[in-house]
Amino acid sequence: MIRGQSRDQPGKSPAVAQPSFRRERGLMQRGVWPVAGCDEVGRGPLAGPVVAAAVVLDPKRIPKGIDDSKRLTAARREELFEEIVATASFAVACAPIARIDRDNILRASLWALARAVHALPDTPKHVFVDGRDRIEIACECEPVIGGDGLVLSIAAASIVAKVTRDRLMCKLAQDCPGYGFETHKGYAVPGHLEALGRLGPSPHHRSFFAPVVAARERHRASPTGESVSASETSTRGAVEAAI
Repeated sequence: MIRGQSRDQPGKSPAVAQPSFRRERGLMQRGVWPVAGCDEVGRGPLAGPVVAAAVVLDPKRIPKGIDDSKRLTAARREELFEEIVATASFAVACAPIARIDRDNILRASLWALARAVHALPDTPKHVFVDGRDRIEIACECEPVIGGDGLVLSIAAASIVAKVTRDRLMCKLAQDCPGYGFETHKGYAVPGHLEALGRLGPSPHHRSFFAPVVAARERHRASPTGESVSASETSTRGAVEAAI
């Protein structure tokens, strides 16, 4: 057989392995507990905050079907979200527009992840975080590249963060109608770019992202008139409503 050739039958996609609880269980067997997974959603959009979640799964009540949120339908994410928050210990944190604009998107994301871990009801002894960067927390932090597809606790956090942010963007759509936040969730799809060019940036847009800068220049003569602090207040209330 040629090296590297797939053993799968022709025409069939290879099965994608689901994340497992193996790493968490290994730490449990060594007396290390609680163990949390954390992930964030919203680095790429032009608008809206970054939302981070930290989750400690109950080993005796792990919902079936937890997976990387990107592999799940919106309906399935909603179902699993309800099961996770009913059975696990979790916390959510949000990096608002002002922090993203001040610190840059990476630093704001890492700040939100750390805030989510600090907000957990019980301080974890070990944290798995999706990606390559460690976060500033008191316990051991282990980055896992592609962790939302490998580590069950991270996958659970990805679901909590994704559903919370999607609900939040629907709330912000009511605050700033016309941009379509409820459909594209702030990502740079053609419909969003068209609305941004037509209406100019809203208080929920990230000031230094290139398409927002361009739209602001075109609309400099007609500012929105709403302060960033008002945007933060609206976002904070929407996060509370989303969870």
